[in-house]
Amino acid sequence: MRERLSRVREMVVKEFRQLFRDPRMARILFVAPLLQLVVFGYAVSTEVRGARLFVVDQDGSRAARELVEDFTSGGYFSVVGRSDRPAELVRVLERGDALTGLVIPAGYQADLAAGRARVQLLYDGTDSNTATVAKGYAERIVAGRAAELAGLAEATALELRVRAWFNPDLDSRNYNVPAVIGALLLLICMLLTSLAVVREREIGTLDQLVVSPLEPLELVLGKTIPFALISLVDLVLISAVALLWFDVPFRGSPWLLLGATLLFVFCALGIGLAISTISRTQQEAFLSAFLVFMPTMLLSGFMFPVSSMPPLFRWLTLANPLRHFLEIVRGVFLQGVTAADVAPQLGALALIATLLLGAAVRRFARGD
Repeated sequence: MRERLSRVREMVVKEFRQLFRDPRMARILFVAPLLQLVVFGYAVSTEVRGARLFVVDQDGSRAARELVEDFTSGGYFSVVGRSDRPAELVRVLERGDALTGLVIPAGYQADLAAGRARVQLLYDGTDSNTATVAKGYAERIVAGRAAELAGLAEATALELRVRAWFNPDLDSRNYNVPAVIGALLLLICMLLTSLAVVREREIGTLDQLVVSPLEPLELVLGKTIPFALISLVDLVLISAVALLWFDVPFRGSPWLLLGATLLFVFCALGIGLAISTISRTQQEAFLSAFLVFMPTMLLSGFMFPVSSMPPLFRWLTLANPLRHFLEIVRGVFLQGVTAADVAPQLGALALIATLLLGAAVRRFARGD
C-alpha cells in the first residue's frame, strides 16, 4: 500500500511539474476563470434595463404624462420618441427603433375617472425573450397604476401581495453566477485532462507509463488528482468573486458545496479521460471536448429550464452531471439546502463519477 501511494505521489508531482513548466499556464488556470466569471456575471442576464419605448399620446392629459413617468421612473424603459399618430409607432417598430410601444387613446383621463380606461402595449417579438421580460415589466407598471387609482377611490375587497422567496429582488445574477461555477469547472477539468493525456500519447510517454509498474488505477489517479486540486482552488477563487464582487447570497454549508464539487469534478475528469481514449491528437481532443461541452450546457438547465424541454430530453438530462451540480450549487447559495435535500443529486453525481472513472481505468488497463 505504501508503495502504491508513493507511485501515485510521484505521478502527481510529475504532472504538476509538467503542467506549470510554462509560466503562462498559471494565468490560464487561475486568472482566466475569474475573467470569464466577470464576463458571464455581467453579460448573462435576463433583466432588461432601458428598453426603448415609443409613446403615442393622443390624450395629452396629466394622467397620461403620469403613466409615462411610471414607465421611465424605474429605469426599465427609456422613451425614444413620441407622437400622436399610431401609424408612426408601426413604422418605428418595423425599423427596430423601439422594443415597446405605448398607445394612450384620446379621452384616457375622462375614461380613467369613469373607471373604464384602456391603453395598448405593442412589442417587437423578434427577440422573444427580451420582449417577454419587457412585457412583464409593462404589465406590472400598468397594474400598479390601476391598483393605486383603485386605492384612492375606495378600499378594494381583495388585495394581492406578492413576494419572491429566496431571491426577493428576482435578480438574475444571483441565479446565473453560481451556475457559472459549474460551467467553468467542467470546461477546465474536461479540457485539461483530455489534452494532458493525449499529449502523453503524442510524444510517446503514455505507452511507457502503461508498461511501467504503475497500475491502471494509479495512472488514472495520478492524472486526475492534480486537476482536481486545481479545480478546488478555482472553486475558492470563483466563489470569493461571486460573494464579494457580485454580492450573491450564500445560505448553505460550504462543506456541502465542497463535497458536491469534488463529485462533480471527478465526473468532469472522467469525461476528459473518456475523450482522451478516443482522440489521437490534441487538436482532435480539443474539438471533441467542445463537442461534448455544448450539449452538456444546453441540457443542464443553465440557459433553459429542464421542465420546459420535451420528455425525451428531460430523461437525457438525468445522465448529465452538470444538471445535478447546478441544482446543488444554486440550492446551496440561494436556498441553504442540506445534504438530505439534495441526496438524489449527490447520488447521481457519485454514480456517474464511478461509471466514468471505472471505464477509464478499464481502458487504460487494455492499453487503449
